[in-house]
Amino acid sequence: MTTQYKIYPYRWVVLAVFMFVNITIQILWISYAPITGPAAAYYGVDDLKIGLLSMSFMIAFIPLSIPVSWVIDTYGFRLAVSIGAIMMGIFGILRGMAGTNYTLVLWSTFGIAASQPFLLNTWTKVPANWFALEERATAVGLVTLASLVGTALGMVLTPILMESAAISTIQLYYGGIAAISAVLFIVLSRETPPTPPCPPGGEVRALMLDGLKHSFTVKAFWFTLLVSFIGLGIFNGVTTWIESIIRPRGFTPTDAGTLGALMIVGGVIGAVVIPAFSDKQHKRQLYLYISFFGAIPGLIGLTFATTSTLLFASAFVLGFFLTSAMPVAMQYAAEVTHPTPEGTSNGLIQLFGQAAVVFVFIMEALKGADGSFTPALLLAVGLLILSGIFVSQMKDPQELKTNR
Repeated sequence: MTTQYKIYPYRWVVLAVFMFVNITIQILWISYAPITGPAAAYYGVDDLKIGLLSMSFMIAFIPLSIPVSWVIDTYGFRLAVSIGAIMMGIFGILRGMAGTNYTLVLWSTFGIAASQPFLLNTWTKVPANWFALEERATAVGLVTLASLVGTALGMVLTPILMESAAISTIQLYYGGIAAISAVLFIVLSRETPPTPPCPPGGEVRALMLDGLKHSFTVKAFWFTLLVSFIGLGIFNGVTTWIESIIRPRGFTPTDAGTLGALMIVGGVIGAVVIPAFSDKQHKRQLYLYISFFGAIPGLIGLTFATTSTLLFASAFVLGFFLTSAMPVAMQYAAEVTHPTPEGTSNGLIQLFGQAAVVFVFIMEALKGADGSFTPALLLAVGLLILSGIFVSQMKDPQELKTNR
């Protein structure tokens, strides 16, 4: 009897064009953050309104996540991502064409933000359709890497480009790149390979509504949502307040930029290395322990370091471990909630992650009279320890053990 399933090399083409659209959405999201002051002057508004351009992505994500997950699980990732990519390209170009009109820029940004769930909520769906079980966490890790690369590019390139181009022109460049990524995805992506990448039955998923109900009956999935909420809350909080965190110790905005870059570089490496080991050894729980407890020394160093060497090393360690937890947790969620559709479990994790913006505000509220973020960062250390307790309840799925 001939085998009924096969792994196709073309899976890497599908993954590559999917990664490209994820890179571009992150560039569009973060591109105002490193130039908040100049952008406020350019549009004639205050810093808070520039901050709203980034916050709009979180605001739009919360109501759209579940409906978009339904689209993904009902019509497939190719149609869903194509819709998101087209929206991203159109509104990205419109934002660049808005000139100095802040109102048009804001509405265009909400249009871009509305496209984001179509991309983020398919992080596990693409690997599930094209990759073998033992490759899936690695594939999700590569998509996470693409997201981090996009964030890094947006932070690094925007200030450089501003030296020779107007802010609206830079946004037009980014919108053009987004449009190119959309075209490439539509032309090169395929929903499924000619034959499944796993044994018959392994790729079958429940209907979205049934899957949603089922996922909430799985105790381990609740713990996955909690650790995702904590991990993303800490990551977003630290990246948002990075310059304010180190300012009281005499560090400069340039140091903050270096620190942020090293944190992202560490995250890029961690998002590839840790999920690859998780796949190779068929273990999720162990590597979630490693991710959360490994991040603690980095966070402590970030809190107390008074030398640039220790500060930068701590940022790298924090990024390496904290970011690596995300792809492992996403793949774990897809496995323990089977047959819940990947788009549903993925969408719920992303939803909880976006809701973790509340921790960003808590950090600001806990700031000391001298501007110190020490109390908030120590709270974050405590939350990482709490995450370890939650991970103790997240046993490896039987499916993984039988494939060892």
